[in-house]
Amino acid sequence: MRILKINAKKEAESIMRKIGVDPYGIKIMLPKAISCAILLKDVSSISANILKQEMLSLGGDVAVARGVLIGKLKRSSCLVLGTLSQLGCLAEKLKVQPFGLKEQAELLKESINCYQKDKFTLQLGRFKLGLGQRTRIMAIMNLTPDSFSGDGLYRLLTKKDLPAILDIAEKLVAEGADILDLGGESTRPGATYLTAKEEISRVKPVIKFLAKKIKVPISVDTYKPEVAHTALSEGALLVNDISGLRSAEMRRVVKTANAAVVIMHMRGASPKVMQKNINYRCFMDEVILELSLAVKKAEEDGIGPEKIILDPGIGFGKLAGHNLEMLNHLDELKILGKPVMVGVSRKAFIRKIVGDQPAALISGTLSASVLVSLKGAQIIRVHDVKAANDGLKVSDAIRKNQYA
Repeated sequence: MRILKINAKKEAESIMRKIGVDPYGIKIMLPKAISCAILLKDVSSISANILKQEMLSLGGDVAVARGVLIGKLKRSSCLVLGTLSQLGCLAEKLKVQPFGLKEQAELLKESINCYQKDKFTLQLGRFKLGLGQRTRIMAIMNLTPDSFSGDGLYRLLTKKDLPAILDIAEKLVAEGADILDLGGESTRPGATYLTAKEEISRVKPVIKFLAKKIKVPISVDTYKPEVAHTALSEGALLVNDISGLRSAEMRRVVKTANAAVVIMHMRGASPKVMQKNINYRCFMDEVILELSLAVKKAEEDGIGPEKIILDPGIGFGKLAGHNLEMLNHLDELKILGKPVMVGVSRKAFIRKIVGDQPAALISGTLSASVLVSLKGAQIIRVHDVKAANDGLKVSDAIRKNQYA
């Protein structure tokens, strides 16, 4: 006898096929094999009681505050417990209910569909990246004199030694990089602001040179629309925006170029102030809400839904405890229905755990990268590509239960 914890339909389907279940039976039973717990915040006591009765009738349940059941509370959060099949039936039942439950039904269906989506296709110019089959790697190339990780290529840039930068880029690709992310301004906490003109002077010649020679897409790490426009004009295909695409001009630049974009979560207007006055009432709720609003704005301004990647922003406007909480609950971001990129490479929270020695930082980064790949991240942003590639090959094999 075994007690199984089944996390995905593919896993349940594999078990049923081994048993010899009829294909039609598999189709019917798959939604019954996956259990979910869905937290609904601040619903009326009437709605909470209706939800509980409907789920009980379907064989599930809803956990509500005791005061709701005895009539002493007017509102409560609810924890809905059931299988995907039961939740689907609940959504159908709620369509005919009053008290705002019809709207909850639509939201419930959409959320379940988004949560189950684990494969995406990212079109970057002539490049087509499948996301979900294996964990993709974005390699960091810092064109800065003050990179917190000490790996800046600024010395080569000042010598106009573009062939040497090309050698480094080709080495990263050979080690397993799927995307090269070039940044001209440090975004470490408290970093000094750089003018767009100076940032452009750093990234423009390198992107122009590499775009014609490198066989992977190039990303530009910037939150300035002028820099993004120049980079995209010179051959970059992706904008990695740490400010969460809050600039309307940046959204226009991305749309006009038909580029892809990484929308990162960050509190504060810039890296210089992002670690000041950090205050969350309910951390994961707020991050998910703020990312969802950023996605809505992007899509309303004409950026294609298939062009958007989300980044929870580890270390950006967050305390060490927030970073650990995010990594533990990263799979909750799947409710937004977008591919997720995570950058944990050599971050301060890792230094706090293992220290500053290079070997410890590499192994600490690798540990966190493997964890987030198993938690649903499709792209990992790293400095040490070879180590990450080796580790992710193993975690991908475990996740898929098969060798590459």
